[in-house]
Amino acid sequence: MTEETTGLRELKKQRTRQTLSETAIALFLERGFDQVSVAEVAAAAEVSKPTLFRYFPAKEDLVLHRFADHQGEAARVVRGRAPGESPLAALRAHFHARLDARDPVTGLCDVPAVLAFRDMVYSTPSLQGRLMRYAAEDERALAEALAETGADEAAARLAAAQIIAVHHVLARDNWQRLASGPITAAVLDAAHAGAELAYELLGAGLAARGL
Repeated sequence: MTEETTGLRELKKQRTRQTLSETAIALFLERGFDQVSVAEVAAAAEVSKPTLFRYFPAKEDLVLHRFADHQGEAARVVRGRAPGESPLAALRAHFHARLDARDPVTGLCDVPAVLAFRDMVYSTPSLQGRLMRYAAEDERALAEALAETGADEAAARLAAAQIIAVHHVLARDNWQRLASGPITAAVLDAAHAGAELAYELLGAGLAARGL
């Protein structure tokens, strides 16, 4: 098998995976996550159920596939920080940058399709449960990255738990800000101020540990 053939097969798998996810999400948004079966998703995507499950082991994975790019992001930021930059400073700067980019992960994104997707995820218990597993994995990965900086393991675990929790609170606050309308300069300023306050509070305790 040539490298080109392998590359084409991988590309086809990625396209199939994307098609399955997009088909499923469209159906879920139209009718509700719990009202659409896996069999219906497979039929709409013109694949068999066994084929679908090869790409997505669980129904929830069809939705949360969109979060995959952010899995372990905090750990990557810590490991990729500039020389001499503290982990907390790197995470702080990264969060502010994602706010300016209107990244959905920060909660500050008013694109209608993103808002509808968010509402579906956070109104469906099984999807919320799976998100908690994602958060736990992010916390574990961040703790490992912090430990690599020289922090003792207990401090790294506690710091990671606080940082991941803070990110979720900030995102939730930003979603609430969008309940009254689209993003304005005032909304963006409030989001940045919230992030500054959060990292100021984090820094008060973590700086003493060199984080």
